Amino acid sequence: MNNTLLLLSKEDLGEIKEKLQKEKDRLERELGQFADPKEKNKDDYDARFPEFGNKDDENAAEVAVYSDRLSLEHSLESELGDIKKTVARIEEGTYGTCKYCKQPIERGRLLARPTSSSCVACKKELKGE
Repeated sequence: MNNTLLLLSKEDLGEIKEKLQKEKDRLERELGQFADPKEKNKDDYDARFPEFGNKDDENAAEVAVYSDRLSLEHSLESELGDIKKTVARIEEGTYGTCKYCKQPIERGRLLARPTSSSCVACKKELKGE
């Protein structure tokens, strides 16, 4: 077992996995409201183009809504990707290790933000704080 997992109890990991699953379900539901998963890659979605009518103002509204949907789709897909990477790290036994300094990530940080892949010190350094 990886030493970093020793910092997290089995209960902690169970709580984290539960949070990740709930967030994954929420993101997929939200994406499903305006986008469809691609046939060949269910992790990739296509936003549906809205149909409001044929008048100029309706066409302009369609383009605006579609643009918003594309932006939201990208953001939600990114969050889903983070969750899937986190689950993979848990399964590999590398969860809880900072990807930059290779030191353990603080337990509180992982419980608060399970998809964290860096410790607070490295994150602050990356942000220039």
